[in-house]
Amino acid sequence: MLSRLIAAGLADIAEKLERGERLDLADGRRLFDSPDLLAVGWLANREREKRHGGRTFYNYNIRLEATNVCVASCLFCSFARLKPGDPGAYTMSLDQAWDKLRQRARQPLTEVHIVNGLHPDLPFDYYTELLRGFKRIRPDIHLKAFTAVEIAFFADLYGMSDERVLRELMAAGLDSLPGGGAEIFADRVRRKIAHDKCGTERYLEIHRTAHRLGVRSNVTMLYGHIETAEERVDHMLRARALQDETRGFQAFIPLAFHPDNNQMRKLPAPSAADTLRVHAVARLVCDNVPHVKAFWIATGVEVAQTSLWFGVDDLDGTVQEEKIYHMAGARTPEAMTPREIERLITTAGREPVERDTLYNVVAHAAM
Repeated sequence: MLSRLIAAGLADIAEKLERGERLDLADGRRLFDSPDLLAVGWLANREREKRHGGRTFYNYNIRLEATNVCVASCLFCSFARLKPGDPGAYTMSLDQAWDKLRQRARQPLTEVHIVNGLHPDLPFDYYTELLRGFKRIRPDIHLKAFTAVEIAFFADLYGMSDERVLRELMAAGLDSLPGGGAEIFADRVRRKIAHDKCGTERYLEIHRTAHRLGVRSNVTMLYGHIETAEERVDHMLRARALQDETRGFQAFIPLAFHPDNNQMRKLPAPSAADTLRVHAVARLVCDNVPHVKAFWIATGVEVAQTSLWFGVDDLDGTVQEEKIYHMAGARTPEAMTPREIERLITTAGREPVERDTLYNVVAHAAM
């Protein structure tokens, strides 16, 4: 492997990693530019195994999108509808949303993951009561809910500070934040693809505030559209810098761009090789984020399985219902059982570990 790293021009990066030195922007660019994907993957796998050995995490969760009505006009989005009554627009009643959990009373779920469009007409108590209702149904369920973009929207719409929004949601049952809405932090790209929702600094500030309040979160990166390799690495470095400060991020989650049914449909989807490289570089650059997750809904099941040797140690979870990626053309299943996920991990030569949202190992047997 040493000769291969030398031939790929990566021997000095390998030495930096061995010495525990951090990679910089130029290092990240070289990892993206290297012709030897397997050498990059080998480096990422080495770092993954230092942290987790062969263990690969997943959780027993359900995903909920209570409304797709959204005032933002992100070019990459196939999920949102601008106003109620538009073709395909929907908003669940609270009872309809709660039924998603009631119907799974026999499943040993540990998490409900909630993300929505930015609906201009719903009252704030729709969201607080949504959380309270889930806790009434199952008090021990972990509610990972509302992206930083949603938190900013609530604050602006209802005349509150970001911190007050977070505190009121926490009082209603919020346990952690998902990482969605990060897209790409570079202003050049963000202005083009997501100009009318909260910007990079506010996204990071909301996560900073959440971490200060004791709320853990994840951070995502949408890749494979108009961003450059340098902008990808810059995104990772900004996430790493906030993690240095707060230690509140649990996982870095690259999200593959899907082109179907949106305003960027002329662009190709990222290749499997690009997906594997993005996850590998994320593991190498985001050295202080404990986990790198492959969201199998977005990557595809086979690529997610392969990524377990390219720096990834987490495959998300059972999901059960997912609209955002499937409305953008994803051909992956909408759900997998714990047994299916465990088989996916095992046949890749890794050790499946069921976790809860905070990465505590779950003791019960998978169903």
